[in-house]
Amino acid sequence: MTDTRPPYAGTRYPRLAEIPAFTDYIATGWAAGPVPATPVPGAPEAAAAHRDRLSARLPGRAIVAAAGTARVRNDDSDYLFRADSDFTWLTGCQVEGAVLVMTPRPGGHDARLFMPAPFRPGDTGFFANAAHGELWVGASPGLPEWSDALRLPVEPLPDLDDQDLTGALTTETTATALVAQHGLEPSPLLERHLSRLRMIKDPWEIQQLRDAVDATVTGFAAVAAEIPHAIDHGLGERWLQGTFDRHARTHGNGTGYTTIVGSGPHAPTLHWVRCDGPVLPDEVLLLDMGVEARSLYTADVTRTLPASGAFNAHQREVHDLVERAHRAGLAQIRPGTEYLDFHYAAMEVIATGLHDWGLLPVSVDEALSPAGQHHRRYLACGIGHHLGLDVHDCGKAEYEDYMGADLEPGVVMTVEPGLYFHANDLTVPPELRGIGVRLEDDVLVTATGSEVLSAALPIDAAGIEAWTKAQQR
Repeated sequence: MTDTRPPYAGTRYPRLAEIPAFTDYIATGWAAGPVPATPVPGAPEAAAAHRDRLSARLPGRAIVAAAGTARVRNDDSDYLFRADSDFTWLTGCQVEGAVLVMTPRPGGHDARLFMPAPFRPGDTGFFANAAHGELWVGASPGLPEWSDALRLPVEPLPDLDDQDLTGALTTETTATALVAQHGLEPSPLLERHLSRLRMIKDPWEIQQLRDAVDATVTGFAAVAAEIPHAIDHGLGERWLQGTFDRHARTHGNGTGYTTIVGSGPHAPTLHWVRCDGPVLPDEVLLLDMGVEARSLYTADVTRTLPASGAFNAHQREVHDLVERAHRAGLAQIRPGTEYLDFHYAAMEVIATGLHDWGLLPVSVDEALSPAGQHHRRYLACGIGHHLGLDVHDCGKAEYEDYMGADLEPGVVMTVEPGLYFHANDLTVPPELRGIGVRLEDDVLVTATGSEVLSAALPIDAAGIEAWTKAQQR
């Protein structure tokens, strides 16, 4: 009988790199040509200014920051890569595995970027490396192209092993992901300085946030238009979540955080990201959504819509109270006021309204006192935060930099009071149970006051009803 088995049958399956005929053949016959590096326009210039600001804060100290690597989703499948925010702020680069080294010199720092080079035809990695082989990931810019685009010296990543980084300041992403072999540990000093510097956005950053907010507003419109379809066809919250996520991926890098779509009894759940329930036609629909721009700056906006197009009396009463608190918070956003002033102003309105409804077991003053906080049963979360590359931006700042600081022009923050009456909360009357309302806007502190970047979306109940109906025509 003729043996029809392949020549390697009965032996171990050979690796392609071990077959000379294959490696010789796959190395030839490819059209060659440089692939340009295309960072977000303006990002390299903004990053250079950011490095100068950090350099002035930390003279004489070596600084290392890494882009990081994609996390494993399951087995050999990774999540989509998203570069570390501090690294992006300092480089304008989003290349997986890249590392920035800032070496001190008199009067500042010299910056160099170490980057994995793509594997091209003729390299074994071209067909064998799923992370950087061009047969797997497509044609990629080389190190010279990135150097020209970023206006930085770019060197091969393996050369990082030859660098003496002893005593360098580094971020948590860097210390844990890439350069542990140098004995580096995360530096709270560096992370605090980065958070403090990132609080004040420059004009380029503000424009990135404007673009992210504008794309988010049109994403809200796309979702509102789909509400009847989701109801009529039983597609539920997940359909609306997918609608926004597709919009975000089309008009930006994706979503800045997991999209929240909560209908009826799910609306009071602060982080309802499961989105596995129906869209109930007579209930409110809480939408907390944000597009992340391709520069990685993100919006964070919330509106609560009546799925039917009109609030009932109880839903509107709750929404009106949240709106009053929202306006009180917005009124405190201006230079020179303490960061937490907007929080106290909004909370006073909430506590007073709940007391008027008979829902507080103590007086308003007792509730607002540090020893009380009874009103927080229905609003346990914070009602605002800095916004930028991270949805909760500048989180490594100290209290006196963040909560205890005065607002300055260039700060971008959110204001987001709400009321959350859970369906199983027996302290509220039955007609309020299962109602959750949040209003969240993105706000820029200006030289003379503030600007609501998300003002294209109404915040009053009548305006929201009219806007929702308009999207569905």
